[in-house]
Amino acid sequence: MGSKNLLHHLHGGGGSKKDPHHHNHQQQQQVRKGFLAVMVGEEGEERQRFVVPVAYLSHPLFLQLLKEAEEEYGFNQKGAIALPCNVPEFRYVQGLIDGEIAAASGVHGGGGGLFRQHSHSHPHHHHNLVACFRA
Repeated sequence: MGSKNLLHHLHGGGGSKKDPHHHNHQQQQQVRKGFLAVMVGEEGEERQRFVVPVAYLSHPLFLQLLKEAEEEYGFNQKGAIALPCNVPEFRYVQGLIDGEIAAASGVHGGGGGLFRQHSHSHPHHHHNLVACFRA
């Protein structure tokens, strides 16, 4: 995955190899600075839009999802980046990433903040993610 391709996509470049999602008003809403929109869902599944912090771009799990997206769809998609992962698995990965980012930055506690805390800690032990990560 080239960072040049990712930056080109994030700034609105190109058409798609496959059109992995529909364009509607909700998907085209502006995303706040420091965040990016992704569409999550496997083939035949309704895709859901997630807005995630750009800090995800430096996390190995998210980078693996981007690599799979590039292999599946290319980075010349319009709109939000489509990730070929089912929604429950993405939410699980999101929880892992949020927990690790929160732990690394010293953010603890709940209250609807940017990061969701999960009850068990297991940084850098990412087992059972086969559904999102192709072998």
